[in-house]
Amino acid sequence: MSTTYNLKMLRVNLTDRTIKTEDLDEKLAKKFLGGRGLGTKILYDEGVATVEPLSPENKLIFINGPLTGANVPTGGRYMVVTKAPLNNMIASSNSGGVWGARLKYAGYDALIVEGKAKAPVYLVIDDEHVEIKDAAELWGKTSEQTEEVLKEEYGKNASVLNIGPAGENLSLLACIINEADRAAGRTGVGAVMGSKNLKAVVCSSKRTVVEPFDKEALRESVALNLKLLKDNGVTGTGLPTYGTAVLVNIINNVGSFPTKNWQESQFATSEEISGEMLKEKFLVKQGFCHRCPIGCGRVINMNGKIVGGPEYEPLWAYGANCGLDDLEAITIANYWANEMGLDAIGAPTTIATAMELYQKGYITDKDCDGVPLKWGSAEAIIEWTKRMGLGSNPLAKLMAQGSYRLCEHYGVPELSMSVKKQDMPAYDARGIQGIGLTYATSNRGGCHVRGYMISPEILGLPQPLDRFATDDKAFWTKTFQDLTAVIDSAGLCLFTSFALGAPHYAAMINAATGTNYTPAELLEVGERIYNIERMFNKAAGMKPEDDTLPKRLLEEPIPDGPSKGEVSKLHILLPQYYELRGWEKAFPTEATLKRLDLL
Repeated sequence: MSTTYNLKMLRVNLTDRTIKTEDLDEKLAKKFLGGRGLGTKILYDEGVATVEPLSPENKLIFINGPLTGANVPTGGRYMVVTKAPLNNMIASSNSGGVWGARLKYAGYDALIVEGKAKAPVYLVIDDEHVEIKDAAELWGKTSEQTEEVLKEEYGKNASVLNIGPAGENLSLLACIINEADRAAGRTGVGAVMGSKNLKAVVCSSKRTVVEPFDKEALRESVALNLKLLKDNGVTGTGLPTYGTAVLVNIINNVGSFPTKNWQESQFATSEEISGEMLKEKFLVKQGFCHRCPIGCGRVINMNGKIVGGPEYEPLWAYGANCGLDDLEAITIANYWANEMGLDAIGAPTTIATAMELYQKGYITDKDCDGVPLKWGSAEAIIEWTKRMGLGSNPLAKLMAQGSYRLCEHYGVPELSMSVKKQDMPAYDARGIQGIGLTYATSNRGGCHVRGYMISPEILGLPQPLDRFATDDKAFWTKTFQDLTAVIDSAGLCLFTSFALGAPHYAAMINAATGTNYTPAELLEVGERIYNIERMFNKAAGMKPEDDTLPKRLLEEPIPDGPSKGEVSKLHILLPQYYELRGWEKAFPTEATLKRLDLL
């Protein structure tokens, strides 16, 4: 019978230059779905939790899901799973574009990279032909330059994944870029790739489809889901029209738009950096990932050059968080983050942190080497992004390791707006209680896309929740986290969850693979995934006290605006959450592990 699993993995050891294919156990694949879940299970079983992240012993897994490459809405996502150098915990960074689908079409559910090459190399995957090639001439090139060279060599239908200078320099904020501006962005996955002297992976295939288990059932499910996505206000109108930056004014208007490194929570000129303004001044057309009906990407004209435009997070992080409303400068800084291969959240939030350190006298003019880190400086956000990518002076090298290590260096770690050493994104948890619980309990550190509580607390989907209240927030956070683990592991985009729920995902996965998940059983798979990640972190050395928020969010009330006076009520929410999860002191109990078949 057909299935959208290939049931085959590719394992490449760069130390001894061996390339081999391995069978993927179908029962194991279905137990953890694929993507984020299966990747974590592989790393956990192979003992990666206890290795040094930038050592040859770490493994880097590029892994798709059963719906990656299938004829389903947004079926093009893949995950990069490894041990994170930013915080020594599980890393699972998601990216779109078409690269993940090409890996599936080439015949592989996963690419596992081990060891370290003696000199820079890149991989070429063209169906069953796999080769390790010399990358000496690519080393030092930006992401766009690398893609141009490799597409010239292997053709326009080849999909290129690569690191920029930041990854080569082992910046803990280094990301992995594919299709020029799609990024597996967080926790330093690009540094792991750089530590292996792996510059790029080129993927091609003669196939363009995968055959599902039940084609007719999948067709019916897809038809319904496409209608739901089209009719939904977020996926059918807001995101296509304004991109993710539709959120700028929405979040600012509720007074939870972090400003000047979270010292404030509302930005007076937010409309200048909004999705509406980006559309008016710079937009050329929508950008679409593989099989995406939404088109939230922004293709913009940047001074005559057509490039991928900024998402909501970098618009905020380079904008309000740095006290800047210069949209043109933000588009340029965002472009250089992609070119350097830097996390477009972590890099600008670190610049914002440095601006507060400069404001308070910890960083001096001498440290700044001619470009002061002043609030609202267009020159600073562009120049320091380049400097961080290149590691061009001592302060830039320090900043390239993230805001936590930067603040720790100056003896004020509390000024880092991070959880588990990863900077939080663009929602002030003092004014949105559920997202704070999501940040604190995220297995990869400060992150909104592991349980997007903004959906019910701000957008009212699937039902509105009082953003200031603590009632039911633990339940909803756990539910969103488990559902998101399913979506990430299946190979779909999180944005589909604005319109779809567990029954819709179960129907697609069952039709594609031959499983018979009920919605409740599928959510239990997501719960299993969340718990195996937590067990990885426990083995890696995580402590219960790591599930927390910065002191500023817990003790300093929002100073003004619609959320004035609010602090995070994490002390109320966390015990409720642990009880629902079946965890004690941040980790699963034996009974929970048995229930989830993890023992």
